[in-house]
Amino acid sequence: MSKDMGRRIMAEFFGTFWLTFGGCGAAVLAAAYPALGIGFLGVALAFGLTVLTMAYAVGHISGGHFNPAVTIGLWSAGRCANHHVLPYIVAQVVGAIAAAGMLWMIASGKADWVPGGFASNGYGALSPGKYSFTACLTIEALLTFFFVLIIVGTTSKGAAVGFAGIPIGLALTLIHLISIPVTNTSVNPARSTGPALFAGAEYVGQLWLFWLAPLIGAAVGGVVARWMYEPAEIREAEVVEARLVH
Repeated sequence: MSKDMGRRIMAEFFGTFWLTFGGCGAAVLAAAYPALGIGFLGVALAFGLTVLTMAYAVGHISGGHFNPAVTIGLWSAGRCANHHVLPYIVAQVVGAIAAAGMLWMIASGKADWVPGGFASNGYGALSPGKYSFTACLTIEALLTFFFVLIIVGTTSKGAAVGFAGIPIGLALTLIHLISIPVTNTSVNPARSTGPALFAGAEYVGQLWLFWLAPLIGAAVGGVVARWMYEPAEIREAEVVEARLVH
């Protein structure tokens, strides 16, 4: 493994660890503690802040995916090299599992702690609002589609330079505000996998949907984003070339 790939893998590991630990930690530790009362809005904001902070901390090393669906979406948009896809996804899943394990160890240190769903995702009986399978599949695919579209759009040529982390983080916050009652919000198969492994067999049994729906939404989002933004980048390159020639 090259030194560059090693740095990329560690960046994805740490970024996904922070996303899972920070976002799920806000739900498991803070939102469940009445005296603090960060509530629904606080959890949504926590997920957005994890992406925002790590986008600036390590995004320049790996691209700041922190999510297998984002990796697939950027790959389908032509923004991720083939040889980065599998190592990134493995690093992301391992990071999420490590974060969930650390969170479980900390949370279980409270004598009367009850794990419940442990911030896992679910549909039907395991959905926070008891939404149907179809509703959960649809919202996860749709929100991941727009998440990838936003990521590609804000990192395309012509977008404000150096500010992409802000709209991306805010987009993830908005996604959680919309879908926490429906699925407890995934749009990230790694984030779903970590907590599910500790929450129990019923959540593991539904994990497949929180891989399938985000990956489909991301792949379609990447294709659409490539169609939308690639012409603008080609036009800009043509303008630059014309100036050089003349």
